[in-house]
Amino acid sequence: MKATKSTIIVFFLAIVLILVGVVAYSPASFSALQMVSLSTVLTALLSFALSLLTNDYSWTDRLWSTLPVAYAWMYAYASSFTAAALVAALLITVWGARLTFNFARRGGYTGEEDYRWSILRQRIGNPLAWIIFNLLFIASYQQFLFIAFTSPLSLLTHPASSVFTPISFVAIVLFFLCLSIETLADQQQYTFQQAKHHLLERDNRYSEDYERGFRTSGLFRRSRHPNYFGELGVWWSMYLFCASFHTSLLHFTLAGPLLLTLLFIGSTVFTESITASKYPEYAKYQKRVPAILFRFW
Repeated sequence: MKATKSTIIVFFLAIVLILVGVVAYSPASFSALQMVSLSTVLTALLSFALSLLTNDYSWTDRLWSTLPVAYAWMYAYASSFTAAALVAALLITVWGARLTFNFARRGGYTGEEDYRWSILRQRIGNPLAWIIFNLLFIASYQQFLFIAFTSPLSLLTHPASSVFTPISFVAIVLFFLCLSIETLADQQQYTFQQAKHHLLERDNRYSEDYERGFRTSGLFRRSRHPNYFGELGVWWSMYLFCASFHTSLLHFTLAGPLLLTLLFIGSTVFTESITASKYPEYAKYQKRVPAILFRFW
């Protein structure tokens, strides 16, 4: 069996059943964080099982923009849809819709696996070691991060205050600024890649980039991965928004955006090792432009 549009539809139907089942049948004593955690255990097991059946390791990738949205609404439900929780859920829904669209147009829901998994599988070499890596990192740890970076929303289920503060509004502005950066970066990269492969008409302004093989123009003049900067900014902004309703801006759920940041740093190192091996001029670009941090000057 291979990952196809049909199996992906079945996968998402199973995810919906898991989420509905957890909400409907969890004990009344369960907190929203506990429901999210139980859901993640089940979705991780499902993703791992399907990866073994289909030899496709992008099942968790297909949940990155969808499952956090469901979790945001779980928290909103647990808070009885207070204004703060509702705003947070709506913001995350906008984020998820945009990221889902970008993932879909790149073939993410047609059975196309992330190219990095096949390269990493070759580098690991040992089939048993790969299965263990798949279970512990791809299926389990990455989905554990869904719990982690959405965990600040648990602050909204029992807030110290329901009043929006200046920090709350600053966080919302930062959220949209970072989402805009991520959106523009993804669009610039998509257009460039389509033109590079002659699927769109080439723009003569970027002829040198086409020759290099990678984009250095637009937002990519200011960050090698401006989309990563935007994505991380979204979740740091969401933490700030949630913490603004707490007694302190410091809370243990800060671990969520921190762990996500560490994942992106690791992903950048691995992805760029592939890119640098393909394009001789990439090393010069690395010296000139920061990896994730965005230069506003």
